[in-house]
Amino acid sequence: MPQNINVLIVDDHPFIIQGYKNVIKLFPNKKVEFTVFEAVDCKSGYETIVNSEINYDIAFLDVSMPVYEEKNIQTGEDLAKLLKTQMPDCKIVLLTMHSESLKVQSIIDEINPLGLVIKNDLTFDQMILAIDTVLKGDKYYSESVITFLNNQQKEKIYVDVIDRQILHYLNKGVKADDIPLYITISSSSVNSRKENMKELLGMKGCKDAELVAAAKDKGMML
Repeated sequence: MPQNINVLIVDDHPFIIQGYKNVIKLFPNKKVEFTVFEAVDCKSGYETIVNSEINYDIAFLDVSMPVYEEKNIQTGEDLAKLLKTQMPDCKIVLLTMHSESLKVQSIIDEINPLGLVIKNDLTFDQMILAIDTVLKGDKYYSESVITFLNNQQKEKIYVDVIDRQILHYLNKGVKADDIPLYITISSSSVNSRKENMKELLGMKGCKDAELVAAAKDKGMML
């Protein structure tokens, strides 16, 4: 019997909510099924959280929405803080149109959500990957967020979940050409991503074992 996942989506654009629901409907892992709850602004988001008789497993929250002055709920970040209090086990994904470095850093510092997505980065495949990653309890940052973090924090390198999976299997001694047996990716993509990581680390042409060692040092591993 599939595991039920309660999903809260709060966004003031109905077509965005429908887009998320379409992705959820086509989620490839049939071991889970989703029950979706919707809200369209800070007020309805607040009410959907505080009046809920169930706990949400995942919440997708738009950052910029009409405010709820009475309860001083100004943004999706305020809803995230409320969720952390009301439902501490809920996995929170914040979505924003704002890719400015100060905004990204502010969200990470104040909320530290499990997922942070710049909406312009979002595609169907990326949304599937975001849901799958967060369900497993891993962090998901979209491409623009990763780029920002790499520019700001040179001592730590951020890569996406697929790169971390490649590093994970290399660390276990799996050969690069055999990694497609464990994750859905072609051999050419594995090797391309591997070489990109070596270049990112300034280690072009190094051995895979050296890549893994450097990745551990830079906090790139799963």
